[in-house]
Amino acid sequence: MIDVTDATFEQDVLERSDQIPVVIDLWAPWCGPCRTLGPMLEKAVAAKDGSVELVKVNVDENPQISTTFQVQSIPAVFAVKDRQVVDGFIGAVPEVQVAEFVDRLAPEPSEADNLVAAGDEASVRRALELEPNHPGAVVTLARMLVESGDPSEALQLLARIPETSEVRQVAAEARLAAQQVEVPVDGVGSLLDDLLTKVKDDEAARQEFLDLLETLGPDDPRTGQYRKALATRLF
Repeated sequence: MIDVTDATFEQDVLERSDQIPVVIDLWAPWCGPCRTLGPMLEKAVAAKDGSVELVKVNVDENPQISTTFQVQSIPAVFAVKDRQVVDGFIGAVPEVQVAEFVDRLAPEPSEADNLVAAGDEASVRRALELEPNHPGAVVTLARMLVESGDPSEALQLLARIPETSEVRQVAAEARLAAQQVEVPVDGVGSLLDDLLTKVKDDEAARQEFLDLLETLGPDDPRTGQYRKALATRLF
């Protein structure tokens, strides 16, 4: 459980929700029902063994988050997955309802889930036979296909499921593999610099540039720098 602020909301809630559901507990120190609800939420989330994450937001200190969720009374609890609110409730509900709320966010693993967890290609393909749009199976098999030299099938698979940061990254890797793009020994920077001179008039160069940024990931400082450089070139 962590305390989230207006400044850390993007990273600690939205980006994290691309991996697992995030429960947001909006509270204030003066709120008696909040003090009752808080421990129940912590207990229910702890029982999920890391498959759900809990964050707390002090509404008095973080008006931007309060405005985002249009909070009119507290306690207010919201669940975010893939950057979207998927569930929520207002008020200090009974503990059994808190547990049911958290359970809905991370149900017990299905047979397909267990097959994906096995990690081998045969098991992952079997998982897709059971659940053709299973996100974990799709992304796992797509990664395997990129590594084994079949990026076309990887892209076809990824088209089955909604876009997330992970899906975008694997799709970028697949497109680069399909084009047989080789990153120079001195790193990706020189390749990006070269592409930057072409992006305005060359759509293929622009896509390759964006795909390379996806493979770097949002935490790499070069990603933000090169995105700004791209915007300058285009506009």
